[in-house]
Amino acid sequence: MYHLMKNLGIIFVKFSHKTRKYRSYKGKIGTIAKNRINRRFNTPYPYQKLITDVTEFKTQEGKKLYLSPIMDMTTGEILSYSMSYKSDLNFVMESLHQVLPILEQAKYRTTLHSNQGWQYQHQKWVKTLKTHKIFQSMS
Repeated sequence: MYHLMKNLGIIFVKFSHKTRKYRSYKGKIGTIAKNRINRRFNTPYPYQKLITDVTEFKTQEGKKLYLSPIMDMTTGEILSYSMSYKSDLNFVMESLHQVLPILEQAKYRTTLHSNQGWQYQHQKWVKTLKTHKIFQSMS
């Protein structure tokens, strides 16, 4: 994440894991998907296995900034991302909607892996994945 933000010209203040407070897990609020990846992250096929997460940064002004990238596990390329000062559903949906046109090029069905954060359990997230025939995976 540091390198992506550096390339975008975004400066932030590093924090230690002790001071990090953000946790997206709020218990079971929706659908918990099966772990389809199960630590098998490697694949020779681009767009077959993707991973996403929400990361919190503290800016120089002391504000919290959230980043939601979607990365291809084959190439390590960030295919889409969104940033926001609020960690809400629209923020993660934005990065998902950005990646959908790219996934039309996939030769195999895509699996999108995430943690069990509330955004990824939300009905809107789950329905969008199903509509676009993307397997959901969580750990």
